[in-house]
Amino acid sequence: MRDLISFGAVLALLVGISLLPPDTSLREIERAGALRACVPPLYPPLVTGDPDRPGVDIELLQVLAQRIGVSLVINENGAMGRDFNPRNWGLNRAQCQVIAGGVVNSAQTRSFLETGPAYAQTGWAVVSPTSVESLEGKQVGVLTLISGLDRIGLASFLRNQGATARILTSPEALADGLADGTLDAGVTEAMLASRLAEEHDWTVAWAPPELARYNMVFGLWKGDITLKRVIDQTFAELAADGTIAAIMARYGVRPID
Repeated sequence: MRDLISFGAVLALLVGISLLPPDTSLREIERAGALRACVPPLYPPLVTGDPDRPGVDIELLQVLAQRIGVSLVINENGAMGRDFNPRNWGLNRAQCQVIAGGVVNSAQTRSFLETGPAYAQTGWAVVSPTSVESLEGKQVGVLTLISGLDRIGLASFLRNQGATARILTSPEALADGLADGTLDAGVTEAMLASRLAEEHDWTVAWAPPELARYNMVFGLWKGDITLKRVIDQTFAELAADGTIAAIMARYGVRPID
């Protein structure tokens, strides 16, 4: 009797799976002849707004679309640059099949999106004109444009360090404050910090290990398995042949010690 019950449970599961609608995510992109991606209007070095040097994520999306054999359609979403909670971005499948321009592989992201393969590591990093041993007593500019990083942990860390935090709203404000000496250091997302350090010949270092690091990824809609497979394969190829590293280098993203 137990064997019959077990067999019946397995059979019911198989029948249920067979009734699920097939995943047509890749086929629909191929049929439409276009891959649609949602990105913030500006988040250097991932999205720059410069047609000649559009950004790390835009170049990766261009290669991905080329491998699939379709054109790339970019849909800018202003909420992605203003609201740190992805659930408030108002995205849907009609707008995009891929979400890029600063998607972090965190529990918050995975709660409503599938994630592609990691192509870079990120987290909080400290950028400054000269190396700083401690942030104690320092004037620190804080720029938190990207979603998924631990803002509460960062605020607690800065309080414990005895730093005076000044909340900023743009990379330009951070760069200006460091350049004119009104800020001793800045804390922001690692890829942005690396680019600022490269541009101005400043120092950059990871924030202490108690502040978590994350993988940078593309976001996908849950259930889009065939699209995820082609993205996984393409990114593996781009990592192996050095394309991802070359794109990073072109935008001044250097490894952080």
